[in-house]
Amino acid sequence: MADQARAARLAQRIKVVVAQALGKVVKDPRVDSITVTDARVTSDLQQATIYYTVFGDDVAKEDAAKALEKAKGVLRKEVGRNLTIRLTPSLEFVADEIPVNASHLEDLLRQAKERDAEVAALAQQAKPAGDPDPYKKSESELDDEDDDEAGEARA
Repeated sequence: MADQARAARLAQRIKVVVAQALGKVVKDPRVDSITVTDARVTSDLQQATIYYTVFGDDVAKEDAAKALEKAKGVLRKEVGRNLTIRLTPSLEFVADEIPVNASHLEDLLRQAKERDAEVAALAQQAKPAGDPDPYKKSESELDDEDDDEAGEARA
């Protein structure tokens, strides 16, 4: 088993090699819109998962996935050529969902901000349902309490 630091360094190197190979070695026009976002390597250095995003619609994403599967052997060969390890890890390509999740999160934050503004506007116009200070006592109530306390003290 390799240590985690070595696996992380190897993953970053694989990420760079695959990104460069997509631009120079793979001659498929479907990979032009692919951006490699991350790579992860298992602790035994046998499998590498490469995360990517595609600029375009769903058809472009499907075409890019097919192109990556087709070019997997060429990309693995490039990774093996550029790394100094005994065994070249097998490659797996996974579409990265972080940009989609980030845009969804931004929409939710925008909606929350709008609702907070609405609540703040309502709070500006709001008035208390009863007394503004329900714990404030009138003069007569204070005198009655003083009389009650004096009576209890005598008893």
